[in-house]
Formats: sequence, C-alpha cells, structure tokens
Amino acid sequence: MLEEGRSWLGSRLSSQMLNRLTRAVVSGVIKETPDTYTLLFDLGGGRSPADFEPGQFNMLYVYGVGEVPISVASARGERSLMHTVRSVGKVTSLLTKLEAGESIGVRGPFGRPWPLADAEGKQLLLIAGGLGLPPLRPVIEEALAAPDRFRGVRIIYGARTPADLIYGREYQRWGATRGGSLLLTVDRGTNEWSGNVGVVTTLFKKAGIDGRRAVAFICGPELMIKYSILELQRQGVSEGSMFVSMERNMSCGVGTCGHCQLGPLFICRDGPVFAYPRVKKYFPREGI
Repeated sequence: MLEEGRSWLGSRLSSQMLNRLTRAVVSGVIKETPDTYTLLFDLGGGRSPADFEPGQFNMLYVYGVGEVPISVASARGERSLMHTVRSVGKVTSLLTKLEAGESIGVRGPFGRPWPLADAEGKQLLLIAGGLGLPPLRPVIEEALAAPDRFRGVRIIYGARTPADLIYGREYQRWGATRGGSLLLTVDRGTNEWSGNVGVVTTLFKKAGIDGRRAVAFICGPELMIKYSILELQRQGVSEGSMFVSMERNMSCGVGTCGHCQLGPLFICRDGPVFAYPRVKKYFPREGI
C-alpha cells in the first residue's frame, strides 16, 4: 500500500521511539514486477521486525529527498523488515533503485493493526487486490504458522494481469500449508495464464466461505473492497466481521497534516485498519 492520527502505540514503544529515525540497511532486493520491488532491511538501534504489527506502516525516508508511508510486509517472526514499493513518485522511484548495502531512515510503526485476535477460532478470509497484498502478507505468515488458531485461512488475491501478481515465489507454500488455501485471479489473462480470469469476487464461490463463522480482512482499491463486501454479505458474513485497510495519501503519519482525512477520521491515526461499520458511510452508497 503506497503513499498513502493519534498513532497506535504498541506497549513496547514510546511516542519518542515512533518518531525517532532508525537507520535501515538494505540486505536484499526482489523485483516483483517491472515497477514494484520488495526491499529487505536490517535495522539498527536494537529494532527488529517483532516491533511491527501486521497492518501497520512505516515512514521511509530517503536522506535529503523526503519520506513516504509504506506498509510493513514482514511478519514479526522474520529476520528482516520488509517493504514492497511501487515506483509512483520521486521518493518511491528512488526507493525502488536501492541496492544492497545502501541505507534509508525508518520512522514508525504507525497505525492500527489487523485484529488477529478477533479471528481466532473462526475462518479467516484474506482478500487483496493489487498492492493490497503487502499489508496482508504479515497476517498470512502468522496465521499459517499457527493454523490451529483458525478454522482455515482462505487467501483470495487478484491483479490486473499475470505480470502484476506479486510474491509469486510464495504461492506454493501458502497453498500447501495445513489449513491454508490460495485462490488467484487476473482481470486480463494471457496465452500462458491458465488460472481464473475475472474480478476478485468471482473467486468467492470457489473459496468455501462459511459465512456464519468467517472474519474477513480486505485490502485493495476501494471499488474492490466495496464489491467484496457486497458479495461477502450475500454469503452470510456479517458487517461486524469485516475489517478493511483504507488507502489515502498519508503524509505525516500522526494526523496533523490532514492529507488523509476521511470525515472526522484520519487514516494514519485512526486506521489504516478499520472495522467496516466504522467507515461504511464513506464508501460509495450505491448497493452498500
């Protein structure tokens, strides 16, 4: 989730620590698509991926240029901090050109995380479109590492074309892990693509959704979120069991600049993860 107030403060982190710039050294770079790269970082200052909750974001600072908010894509048990970045502006274009050994500054984590505890004992639906997958990747990793916590983990992911799918190296493991299943779709197929063609919601009937026992985490374009919610409601999932990660042009990370205001809410401070009923009225009204 690219470029996206009062911040969520983990019990282990003070507000001073949140705003302190930590040096992060690039330890690896993975090309996902022609304009999207996954960056792995080693953190200084005694920080580690364990400090970052699934669904939160960091402010990534390119020295002398500026900073942007980017979702945390690593799970708390992994060795390196991970961010997946699409080149869409001055700062993100420089981030995607980083090489191993180079460093940036990191502030954070900011934002409210996915409520994994609310999904325990239930079927967990993880629904992503495009670059909505990085904010859900930590949930996938943590849920599949402890499958007994849930009544199955359904990963449903769509992109515009096969070339736009990210994290392809992880699909086999995600789909083969006990309790997990992975369904993929693209809006436009190719001669080499043998999978599903269509929007994300075309996969829902294949997912074996147990509406009465399901909790859904959804991230992606707002139109995708809207129609995903409509289809989930048809399958019996209650509004109170749906959580969404909202995308807005976040700038400061602490709810002072106003760039990400949504009614009385600030995405960076009060989100980016919300229970759907809290933000329902800000979605397009037709059919929802």
